[in-house]
Amino acid sequence: MNPKENKKRVLVVEDDESIVDLLTIHLEDLGFEVISEDHGELGLGKAQAEDFDLIILDIMLPGLDGMEICKRIRMEDRLTPIMMLTSRSEELDKVLGLELGADEYITKPFSIREFIARVKAIFRRMEVDAESSLPKDVATSIKIETLDIDSEKRRVSVAGQSIELTAKEFDLLYLFASHPGKAYSRQQLLDLIWGYQFSGYEHTVNSHINRLRAKIEQDPANPRYIQTVWSVGYRFTDLDELEL
Repeated sequence: MNPKENKKRVLVVEDDESIVDLLTIHLEDLGFEVISEDHGELGLGKAQAEDFDLIILDIMLPGLDGMEICKRIRMEDRLTPIMMLTSRSEELDKVLGLELGADEYITKPFSIREFIARVKAIFRRMEVDAESSLPKDVATSIKIETLDIDSEKRRVSVAGQSIELTAKEFDLLYLFASHPGKAYSRQQLLDLIWGYQFSGYEHTVNSHINRLRAKIEQDPANPRYIQTVWSVGYRFTDLDELEL
């Protein structure tokens, strides 16, 4: 078998040639195959046409910007991890990137050591199927009423109908369903699902919860499964309560 076939593929969409060269050198040193595009529309087309293990997006691009590319990728329910690069450090940029479905966010100028650490962290999460964020002592398959969750295949169905979830939406649901009745603060959920680097961005949890409810709840405005715990955060309804 050609060794290249075993390489993980990374798409870098960045218009700064020096940054592309720098990232390519270090990603290839890590054993990745690197494909690059310097225009937003070309990058989106490449992401839609081919399979990648990681997509690195600059926010400021000619044509479509990185935020729009991220949004369109996530609209197609693609679960490929996305790292956002930006030369701006405003909180709004980071929050918007997270809410659009980015997995990592790094601000220029960044050290190559930090970049490599972030990339390795992404692939570690992929390799263990998000187990580092989820409990290890629970069943791989959970069935609650008409809700079915398969953690090994990362599939969810409601009343036999398959539901498409993003990686973070699945991790949230599985964490909740594994511990019915347990309340989690927004900061706890950030730490468990997104990681410590997103501390202080609790409102992105709200956005993901709202989208998750819209997908699994019969009446998202009056959720049966994912309950709001006022002044605390969220919890999955206790199983005894569901039987009432």
